[in-house]
Amino acid sequence: MNYVIALLLILLVVLQYDFWVGKGSIHEARQLEVAIQGQKKENQQLRERNDALQAEVIDLKDGLDAIEERARTELGMIQKNEVFFHVTETKK
Repeated sequence: MNYVIALLLILLVVLQYDFWVGKGSIHEARQLEVAIQGQKKENQQLRERNDALQAEVIDLKDGLDAIEERARTELGMIQKNEVFFHVTETKK
């Protein structure tokens, strides 16, 4: 009977060792949770960076219209087949 109890205790210790220290242990699971949290944080930062870059791309695409308008009003530039009228005020 003592051998059976000793065998069961040894089996329990071996199983507990794997549970606490071995592969797939609680310690390893905690490390993976920390790694997952770090990856989520990095993903969020990259998502924000991508959003900022996307907004910049949109601004650049739309910005061409703004550049064209500035070229027309400030520099008097025109496109092909357009007629430019420059109106000046007379001094009185």
